[in-house]
Amino acid sequence: MRQKTRWGILGPGKIAHSFANDLKLVEGGELTAVASRNMDRASSFAEIYGAQHVYDSYEAMLLSDTIDVVYIATPHIGHKEWAIKALECGKHVLCEKPLGTSLPEVQAIIDAAQENQVFLMEALWSRFNPSIRKIKEWITEGKIGEVGYIHADFAFYALDKAEDGRLLNPNLAGGSLLDIGIYPIFLTYLILGLPKKIKAASNFYKTGVEVQTSMIFEYDTAQAVLYSGLVSNSEMRAEIQGSKGAIFIDPRWHETQGFSLVIDDTEEKHDLPTTGQGYSHEIEEVHSCLQKGKLQSDLWSHKNSIDLISLMDEIRRQTGIIFPFER
Repeated sequence: MRQKTRWGILGPGKIAHSFANDLKLVEGGELTAVASRNMDRASSFAEIYGAQHVYDSYEAMLLSDTIDVVYIATPHIGHKEWAIKALECGKHVLCEKPLGTSLPEVQAIIDAAQENQVFLMEALWSRFNPSIRKIKEWITEGKIGEVGYIHADFAFYALDKAEDGRLLNPNLAGGSLLDIGIYPIFLTYLILGLPKKIKAASNFYKTGVEVQTSMIFEYDTAQAVLYSGLVSNSEMRAEIQGSKGAIFIDPRWHETQGFSLVIDDTEEKHDLPTTGQGYSHEIEEVHSCLQKGKLQSDLWSHKNSIDLISLMDEIRRQTGIIFPFER
């Protein structure tokens, strides 16, 4: 009987709760440790999810022998520091997206993974969603012909959130682009690859963070129209149009439970529900890679993470999104 993969959670915030719930649904893994800078918070989280070991510092968990892989769920600005420290401690790492706030950060994390010969993957959970995997497969097979147009957005109202919180605080790399704009950018990159040209424009909030960004990705024979925002909601139904047909991904498309395939005015509905909220699928990918001795995923590789942050860096360059810690 194969020993279970022992997981530790670094930063028990909202997304970590979703992750821990889904980890229970995945065979071959268990939550054994949780670390927070607040012992009460860590203890409460551990009690809810049955983690045996509790730490009041991130370093203590990383230096322990209680975990095999760590899920890093801190705000964006903590990803580089804690991913690198985990990798240097010989721990495998699944780090929430974005892997880093800029290309130099992402490259430094990847370098650390390669130097220490441990597994690293950006936790871009949508890549492993059953519907998105099937859509990618069918488009590669030519089911809708040559893709000529993509529309994808991600928006919700957040201007009522605390200004010192992660979304509206520039010191925490807040704003829509890194938090949710990454999703439509990812989808377009997954389907069409790197664009030959990008056009982008942003609006900013009184705290200095960007709260609306519109983007056009240009390819030789295709365009993508993308948007992220914190000033209103959006339908979040993604559209991929090809020369032979179209695919419409059900809202909210980044965590979708299905999609529609339209060919010759005939619509086929395909339901592909996630296990739990959908974090289970990226957990399964980590387990699969570790069992095979891989240091990166074929579905979402180090190069994919580099390409994705490079696209966001270019959008930031065009729109003037600069964080205080970068000045």
